[in-house]
Amino acid sequence: MARAFLREKDHYVALLESTERTVLLGLMQQTRLLLSPEIEPTGDAFDDLVASMGLSLSAADQQTDSASLEDRDPALDRLLPTAHRGDHEIAAEFRRLTEEGLRQRKSGNLDVALACVDEAVGNRVVLDESQAPAFLMALTDVRLLLGERMGMRTEEDAEALHAAMDDIEDDDPLGYAMAWYDFLTWLQETLTHALMGTDLRDVVAAYDDDLDDDLDDDLDDDEGRRPDNTV
Repeated sequence: MARAFLREKDHYVALLESTERTVLLGLMQQTRLLLSPEIEPTGDAFDDLVASMGLSLSAADQQTDSASLEDRDPALDRLLPTAHRGDHEIAAEFRRLTEEGLRQRKSGNLDVALACVDEAVGNRVVLDESQAPAFLMALTDVRLLLGERMGMRTEEDAEALHAAMDDIEDDDPLGYAMAWYDFLTWLQETLTHALMGTDLRDVVAAYDDDLDDDLDDDLDDDEGRRPDNTV
């Protein structure tokens, strides 16, 4: 069973079993693929800065490819939301100037997270102070993508999907996806609380109303364990 992220001196450590790490890696890799920068970094600071702003000296590159916009994966609008919903021209220009840089930053966060999971020793996924925020943001993007694929775009959508879980068949892929969405949510929340220095007993209690009264006597074994209603 997984154990939540806990702070250990200057690191944040979670215990994730092999299957959990494998699925997490797969979800992160799919998100990384979707967010891959259209222009990969070259190593030249100036060229990369210009590219990240979506700028080019070529006149041909200044034309918006309307066909590519029409074919755009709607999940990208969740991961790379528009900055101005009221004016499409302003939104398109802002996207042109900023999207490439945002793709690179998000992809960089996912690269960090992928490396941390891939380099786990035993079941221990260990993050240092610089890796933890990147891992947290990577989890956010994976959850956004998975939620979009399940049609979970509003609070009402989320409530309806969770209500439907009571009647869903055991082999329904949607139930499997929801279980992993809940797992990612739990993992993200425990890392958030660890970064904030919050007592993990509060996090566990939020998921387990029947938490044993003797939790204080056995934190090392029980604190931060994954709730039973997730995979």
